[in-house]
Amino acid sequence: MDWKSLFFSGAGRINRQEFWIGFLILLGVGVVINFIPVIGTIAGFVTIWCWIVLYTKRLHDMGKSGWLQLIPFGVGAAAIIGAGVTGGMAIIAAAAQGDNVDPTTMIAGLGGAALFLGGACLVSFIFLLWVGLSGGQAGDNRYGPPPGTPAAEPAPAEI
Repeated sequence: MDWKSLFFSGAGRINRQEFWIGFLILLGVGVVINFIPVIGTIAGFVTIWCWIVLYTKRLHDMGKSGWLQLIPFGVGAAAIIGAGVTGGMAIIAAAAQGDNVDPTTMIAGLGGAALFLGGACLVSFIFLLWVGLSGGQAGDNRYGPPPGTPAAEPAPAEI
């Protein structure tokens, strides 16, 4: 397994085993670098690229575009906005009650925010399972040969 290619080059395809190995490595690296104050933050930005490459190569093996990984990010962004609006409305409603703040108003608002965020986590988890457990396309596709197949060598130039 070429580690440099696995984490830094979006070209080509990887199988399920390579995806899960890369996933666990990046997960472990993420846990470790969160304990390092400044350098950990910088390394965190590097691992974002590695995550994108890992998912892209796996999606390529399935014959899909790497851009599909924007779906969970889009759902997550919408959920953050929805949670903020729901929680904000609960705070405004509680403030409008003056001194007689009803705790159920705040709980209801926070519950709505939790539903938005929980839904986004569910979408991300389902996407992870889909990418990690789906089989790859048999044979060559527009992203290259199947994983483990040596790339075709160019024919020697004739003299």
